[in-house]
Amino acid sequence: MTMPHRISLADMSRINANVLLKGDSSQLNKQESPTLEELTECLCFSPGDGRIWLNDERMLLIHNASLATLRRELIDSLGLEGARGVLTRTGFESGKRDANLVKSRWPDAEITSIFGAGIQLHALEGIVKVETIYFEFDIETGRYEGEFLWHHSSEDDAHINAYGVGADPACWLELGYAMGYVSTLVGNMVIFREVECRSMGHAACKVVAKTADLWPDASEDLYYLAKQVCPLPANHNQNQDATPKKQTDQTNRPITIGASSAFKAATQAITRVAKTSATVLLTGESGVGKELFASLLHQLSPRENSPFIAFNCAAIPENLLESELFGVERGAYTGASHSRPGRFERAQGGTIFLDEIGTLSLVGQSKLLRALQEKEIERVGGTKAIKVDVRIVAATNDNLKDKVAKGEFREDLYYRLNVYPIPLPPLRERRDDIPLLVNHYYEHYCQLHGRELQGISIKALQALYNYDFPGNIRELQNLVERGVIGANDHEKIETHHFFRTENLTKQSTFWINQQGELTSKVQQDSSDASDSLLEQLKQSNEDEQFSINKLEERLLHEAMDTAHGNMAAAARSLGLTRAQLAYRLKKVVP
Repeated sequence: MTMPHRISLADMSRINANVLLKGDSSQLNKQESPTLEELTECLCFSPGDGRIWLNDERMLLIHNASLATLRRELIDSLGLEGARGVLTRTGFESGKRDANLVKSRWPDAEITSIFGAGIQLHALEGIVKVETIYFEFDIETGRYEGEFLWHHSSEDDAHINAYGVGADPACWLELGYAMGYVSTLVGNMVIFREVECRSMGHAACKVVAKTADLWPDASEDLYYLAKQVCPLPANHNQNQDATPKKQTDQTNRPITIGASSAFKAATQAITRVAKTSATVLLTGESGVGKELFASLLHQLSPRENSPFIAFNCAAIPENLLESELFGVERGAYTGASHSRPGRFERAQGGTIFLDEIGTLSLVGQSKLLRALQEKEIERVGGTKAIKVDVRIVAATNDNLKDKVAKGEFREDLYYRLNVYPIPLPPLRERRDDIPLLVNHYYEHYCQLHGRELQGISIKALQALYNYDFPGNIRELQNLVERGVIGANDHEKIETHHFFRTENLTKQSTFWINQQGELTSKVQQDSSDASDSLLEQLKQSNEDEQFSINKLEERLLHEAMDTAHGNMAAAARSLGLTRAQLAYRLKKVVP
């Protein structure tokens, strides 16, 4: 039985267990999403800030000769076996990421087209041209078989230039990529082997693929993936979310998301100091996540099972500061009908987070300094000192050194707080983290607000990537929630759903057009366009009176012609469902 038409990845977990989800290469249709054109639209160049993106994955454009040098260094230092292992695992990770990218970007695409997208991506990324001889798969059982020819392998070019033609195949990185991509889709380890290779003198590389259990001797192939988590479990859920997972675990640690060097430097500093009892001062702009990092520090410390108490120094009036921090005894003032502990007592044995510490008055600073020095407090109206064992984490978006120089902040308190300072970078300095954060908050708010959307458009993603985020992560979070709420169900979020009055960066970004040429576009708000859409349509229909009905009829017929009569494909190209397209066609062609 062949796979039923239009089975989506999102629907697989709901399919009756008796239905076999099978398919093969004969079902490949270049008109089905994701098409090569759609994949190339995901690749953009932003030379102004040194970034290349493939959808939400940062890419690199590097000389193949440089990779050849790296390959030689690996072989010379690790030997053939060690170098092959490193390159195979690297390729596996790349293939896995591309598979997840395609699944998340086109969640309703046919599974056969998702397999085919890996072939197109491998070529788009300049690695190798893949010619499919055949492939077939069975999702339910996790079985896969295939045979391919690889042409113009970049890895063969590098290997032959360095070592000449030899007796062994050399496309290790490419084999790893193929295994990572297909194994992620099938949910079971699929082994690819070169039976012929250009590095062995053949005209092209011939590759055979089978699920690991179909090979009588898969142990050698798995050996090169030893440091990779494999094999994937046979019951791997194909409906698994392809977006980056929330970085939390069973200890309920705070969600911290990032892959940039700036983010990693901050988290490494947090991890290093967490095991001590040192006072920590977190610095950075508003919205960079200081309380989140403070909470993470607490969870990583020996005090994790004790309270974490957050206190915003700017949110409490001066006359209430002392009672809020240190507590109050009954009868201390009018209205104090009962005794109550302050934040320091409530944090006993744990951590107290003092946010916006720079806003404290000099009087408040004096009272806080005494608590830090003596490790004891006294309630308002009380007569006895109370010992406290509390770890202090303070945070500020002010430059405390400048405030000390101006006499606005006590120097002795500053040095008490500045034992281990950790600067937290603004979001514009950790742009590699923007795709991860966008994906996380997109999934979160879709679930929170019960929205069923088709993702985020390429232009909208680029607008987010190029935006400076003066409000940092807090602003990104708000923009994504705004976009999730503003877009229509079953449609993509567009730029105008995210941005209203914000100033978008007019930065040149480059895409590849259908002819393989770089095309420059400037990110700008649609309101900046010199001509309105209506004016452009009128200009394009100078020979006849403009009519919205005629425009609709023309669009519908052109979409059907382009899709060769495939109504589902035509509907996708117009952003409609198949039923919506059928209804509109019935109107224009009674």
